[in-house]
Amino acid sequence: MGTIIESCAKAADKVRDICPLVHCITNYVTVNDVANCILAIGASPIMADDIAEAADITSISKALVINMGTLNARTVESMVAAGKKANELGVPVVFDPVGAGASNFRNETAKRILENVKISILRGNLSEMSYLAGLEVSTKGVDTSEADEKNDPVSVAKKTAAKYNCVAAITGAVDTITDGKRVARISNGHPYLSKVTGTGCMTTGLVGSFAGACDDMYTAAVTGIASMGIAGEFAYENAGEIGSGSFHISIIDAISKMNSQVFAAKAKIEEV
Repeated sequence: MGTIIESCAKAADKVRDICPLVHCITNYVTVNDVANCILAIGASPIMADDIAEAADITSISKALVINMGTLNARTVESMVAAGKKANELGVPVVFDPVGAGASNFRNETAKRILENVKISILRGNLSEMSYLAGLEVSTKGVDTSEADEKNDPVSVAKKTAAKYNCVAAITGAVDTITDGKRVARISNGHPYLSKVTGTGCMTTGLVGSFAGACDDMYTAAVTGIASMGIAGEFAYENAGEIGSGSFHISIIDAISKMNSQVFAAKAKIEEV
C-alpha cells in the first residue's frame, strides 16, 4: 500500500489519460478561470446551468461540481436537478458552499442541496464548513473570519464528514481533508493566492476533475487541493514579483504542467 503522495501522483497522470467530462454549475465571476483550470489539469469542462439541460448534461459527465458563488433562484433548481441525476447514475458530486452562513438565501440553499443530494466531496473555508457543521460562525462574506479561526479544522472537518457522510475538505493556509477516518494536512500554497479572485472555485474545479478520474474521493480531494497549492508556489516564483495579473495567468500555466513527477517532488502532505 503506497503513501497518499504516491496515490495522488498517480491520479495526476490518470486524469490526463481519462480526460473526464466535468459538469460545473458555478459562479459567473470565475466560470472562465474554472473552465481553463479544468482544461489545464487534463479534464474537459462543460458549464450548463439551465434547468432544461442540467440533468441531461450530468448524465454524460464523470463528475458534477456545484458552486454557490453567485446564487440565483434559477440556478438553484438546476443544481438540485443535476445533483439528483448524478446520484441516480453514481456520478460523484463536489459541492462548494460559498458564503454559507452569510445570508438566509445561502443558508437555505445549502440546506436544500445537502438534504436532496448525496455529496461526495464538500469543500469550503473554515467559516463555511463550521456553519455546515452546526457551529456558531462570524462569516466575512466568502472569506474565513478571524473570529472563526479559533475553530479546530480537523475537528470541524471530521464533524462535517460524519454529518454528511462525505469527504470534507477545509482549505486555508494549511488545508485539512478527511473521510472521517483518514486525515490529510497539506502545507502547499502561497499567501498571494488570496489576492486573485476565484482560486477557491478553481480548486473545487480541480477536485471535480480528479473525482471524475478516481475511485477514491479522499484521494481526489487531496490531489486537487494540493495541485492548486503547488501551482500557487510555482506561480509566485515565476510571476509574483510582476504583479497579481501575471500571477493569475501563471497559476494556469503551472497547472498545465502538473504530472506525477512534479506532484511527487513538490507535494507537502502529512497524514495525521
